[in-house]
Order: sequence, then structure tokens, then C-alpha cells
Amino acid sequence: MKDNKRAPASFQFSFGRAAAVGAIAACAWQCTTSPVTERRGLALVPASQMNEMGTQAYAEMKQQTPLNSDAELNERIVRIGKRIAEASGVSYQWEFTVFKEDDTVNAFCLPGGKIGVYTGILPVAKNDAGLAAILGHEVAHATAHHSQDRMSQALLTQVGVAAAGLSLGDSRYKGPLLAALGVGAQVGILLPFSRKHETEADIIGLTYMAKAGYDPQEAVELWKRMAAQEKGGTPGFLATHPVSADRVVNLQNHLRDVQPLYAASTRQPSSVLR
Repeated sequence: MKDNKRAPASFQFSFGRAAAVGAIAACAWQCTTSPVTERRGLALVPASQMNEMGTQAYAEMKQQTPLNSDAELNERIVRIGKRIAEASGVSYQWEFTVFKEDDTVNAFCLPGGKIGVYTGILPVAKNDAGLAAILGHEVAHATAHHSQDRMSQALLTQVGVAAAGLSLGDSRYKGPLLAALGVGAQVGILLPFSRKHETEADIIGLTYMAKAGYDPQEAVELWKRMAAQEKGGTPGFLATHPVSADRVVNLQNHLRDVQPLYAASTRQPSSVLR
């Protein structure tokens, strides 16, 4: 959802040894295909390795972050999450954990289907269908291999910066130019890359929640509530996520596509969260 939490140390990737990375890029160029949108993505890091890192990081988070003790709420989120995961048709070892942080309006997904929800997002979710929209979005990150795609893009970017450093040799402009190149890569490639993933996860998640029997209109209402909470913030071109108002429009434009899925589903109630 929003990047206001750092990943555990085990999930942070070292970008050293540019020559080795270049060899990986040259010898192991592979692609993934996102469900629903059929977008092609990079897969320079094996899925098995990504899933192993995700599982380890998830275990660390559960040790280091307070867990929600409300059994009824935990059961509710696991139940909705499993329906969404089943609708995705992807067989991961799915896990859904509620973290007790009332000031954190966020949810996240680590590779391999490890999903966390912070209690701070529950008032914005408001009801079961709102939770389904959030969980559908996070499940979509997993099924579309977004972490793998972003890691691969970061590897290629680091290779490019390292190659530029070699070509500049001992030039007195080397430092400033590399700094500018690093900023340019961040603004021009990596951040838009993240925004693209977020938009795609919205669309795929909308499909999943409709198939699972949750009213897809509630995804639009969820992001309207998110938009109402936003006060200023990072300029759109520097943000890692699309602004909520843009997400509302995008979701509205896709509602017609998923209505037949919702009509054919086993409709699920949408009780209000308390």
C-alpha cells in the first residue's frame, strides 16, 4: 500500500559486485507475466530465492512487531484473505497477519504470499469489502511478482550506474555526474516503476475481490476515504504510489469489466468493522 515501513534487514539486498550482476543480467534474462493485465516483467532473481527472503523477513517482522490479539479480527482477515487468494488461483503458502500498530495506515505483501495488515488501516477499510479491496491489492502484488520485478529493475539500474563510473575514469566531474545519474535513475525509472505496480495491483485486486464475492464498488469507496485523509504529501512525480484521487478514477474505469465476475460469484456479506 504505502512505503512507510522499512523492510527487515534480511530482505534488504546488497547491490555490490557490479560485474557479477552484469553476468546475471546477461545470462539469466527471464520474464514473468502478470495475471489479468498480462504485463511482462523482469525475473533476474529466481522466484525461489525471492520467496525464501520473503518468508524470513515475515518471520522477523512477527518477532519484532506487536501482533493483534483480537481473535475475532484475526479470523476475519484470514477468512477474507483466503477467499481472495483462492480467487487468484495461485498456490502459495499464503499467510495473513494483523500487526497492532494503530498509527500505521498500511498493509504489505512480501514474496511468496506473506501479507501483513496494520490495525491503523482498519478504520479506513470500514467493512469486509473494504478489507477485501486491501487484501486483493496485496495478493495481486504477490501473484504479479512485483517484488521480483522491482528487484530485477534495481539490479539493472545499479549495473548502469557502475558502468558509467568506469567509463568516466578519473574525470573531475565523475562524482557530480554519478550523483546526478543516481537521482535521474531514481526519479525516472525506479519510482515510476513502483507506481506502475501499484496501479496494476489495484486492477488485479479488483478482479480478485469481485471473483471472491465482495462488491468491487467498495474498492472505489476505500480509495475515496484514503483520498480524504491525504493532506499535502509528496509531489506525484516523486511519490512511490499514485495519489488516491487518481486511483479512484482508475478503479471506476475498470468496474464495468469486473461486474460480471461479481454477478457470477457467491456474494459475501460486508459487515462493518467495530
